[in-house]
Amino acid sequence: MKEIKIMLSNVENIRNFVNEVILVSYDVDLMQGRYTIDAKSIMGIFSLDLSKPIKVEVHSDRDEAQAFINSINHLIK
Repeated sequence: MKEIKIMLSNVENIRNFVNEVILVSYDVDLMQGRYTIDAKSIMGIFSLDLSKPIKVEVHSDRDEAQAFINSINHLIK
């Protein structure tokens, strides 16, 4: 499992993030405070406080997890 922090500060960033995360076969969760949501749920993303950093948990130790992280590198805080 890998953890990173990202900022989803606008609708375009959210759309690009969801477009990347739906391509992976493993689970990716977003965590903020006491909330944990499925990163593939755009409705769930909008329930978070988007003005604050969001922790991303990638549930894969494979090289493809690093490829996913590279694809969202512009969002990493």
